[in-house]
Amino acid sequence: MSNLLDKLKERLATVTDLNQAASLMHHDQETVMPEGAAAARAAQLGTVSRVAHELFVADEVGVWLEELHPASEDSGLAAEDRDLVKVAARDYRRKRNLPAEYVNRSTETHILSNEAWRKARDAADYGQFLPWLRKCVDLAHEYADYQGYDEHVYDALLDQFEPDMKAREVEAIFTPLRAETVRLVKAVADSGVQLDKSCLTGNFDHATQVNLGRTLVSAFGFDFSRGRVDEVTHPYCTSFSRDDVRLCTRVYSDEFNVCLFSMLHECGHALYDQNIDPGWDRTPITSGCSLGIHESQSRMWENLVGRGRPFWDWAYPILQAHFPQFNAVPREAYYRAINGVAPSLIRVEADEVTYNLHIMLRFELEKAMMEGKVDLEDLPREWDDRMEEYLGVRPEDDAEGVLQDVHWSFGYLGYFPTYSLGNIISVQLYEAAKRDHPDLEDQFRRGKFDTLLEWMRIHIHRHGRRYTPGELLEKSIGTGIDAGPYVGYLKTKLSDLYGATV
Repeated sequence: MSNLLDKLKERLATVTDLNQAASLMHHDQETVMPEGAAAARAAQLGTVSRVAHELFVADEVGVWLEELHPASEDSGLAAEDRDLVKVAARDYRRKRNLPAEYVNRSTETHILSNEAWRKARDAADYGQFLPWLRKCVDLAHEYADYQGYDEHVYDALLDQFEPDMKAREVEAIFTPLRAETVRLVKAVADSGVQLDKSCLTGNFDHATQVNLGRTLVSAFGFDFSRGRVDEVTHPYCTSFSRDDVRLCTRVYSDEFNVCLFSMLHECGHALYDQNIDPGWDRTPITSGCSLGIHESQSRMWENLVGRGRPFWDWAYPILQAHFPQFNAVPREAYYRAINGVAPSLIRVEADEVTYNLHIMLRFELEKAMMEGKVDLEDLPREWDDRMEEYLGVRPEDDAEGVLQDVHWSFGYLGYFPTYSLGNIISVQLYEAAKRDHPDLEDQFRRGKFDTLLEWMRIHIHRHGRRYTPGELLEKSIGTGIDAGPYVGYLKTKLSDLYGATV
């Protein structure tokens, strides 16, 4: 038994190394790769992905997994090893369904598609990206057909990012949340209160913005000896091991919020990646449980901590030291400015209340694309019409509309719902941490964030993918996904900001 386990672990280590090398090549593409290298990079990544796939789905791996009987308590394996085999077996079944040719072709297509998206976005011209989006949607259909699904084609895509969740479950969460969100937005509008956000626009030195962000994420616990900050077109976080985590932001010299809050957001992801138990290194468990759980960490540090009064009681003098123009802005005025609610065009810059409407729009369009209910040529109009219907704003061009997100260029259909799931879960976890540590926010006022980080490390981070999302939530907070605490949090905050009866 131990010999089989050793063979499996050795193979998993090789495959993990290859996958993380591919991630490094992706990151290089996003940050410093010359434009002319796209075709060569696509071929390179296609080869690495295919080789990793073939090594993982080889017949002998299936034999080892079958022999190890992960579900058996009396298998002689330690609990950690049983869970490793369980996760590997699930991945094996899913990846075994995909031909190596498909893996190679989809990888190459998505690399070239991303380059096409980048150029189309810069030109605000959806037509340049349309042929590539067709290919990405076709690949998504192929993927769903290979994997199979019981209820809806979208389920196969969603399962990549939020294991075992169905489209109908997302709809069951989104339907009442949409109604509550619309009601809250109306209550804010009816309040007649207009929060002054003028302090957030002006002239803000590029390097100083990044330095401020570095100072604050370091205070949160980001370890710069095991990570770094890079600048990209679309903010993200990636890792190549728990000891090599890249936090990526973008900077606008005339908009203060963009760099700062994207760094706080991506720091939440980075803290997760840096705090997975090192015992899971070079295994498929050394990543987040699901994207919804991962997103709960980024939204928690960005919003529940980073937009809270206790945090700014400590951090505002630091901000003023970096940008003296804020000496003329009272701390409370700044707090209200960064928490103002107003419909906006760009998802990553949306406020906490309207953000979920951006996600619901994308979820609906993705389902419609997979069902063939929307012609891809008409997608910009569909997008713009729904933006106007849901948020009362209409994009002026494709760059601030249908082309604003990178996800579809990489074939990540099924990804977007995890953002709203993360919003919901973030409040559930944060409230659980506060129950265990009632003085948590008093600690924030003193610039101490290690108690919150340690709670998340113990209950969430260290486990990686060892448990399913449902299992992890049950173990950490004793319940499943519940939007009630999230809605309650929004009501309390809006009542304070707007005096709104919500």
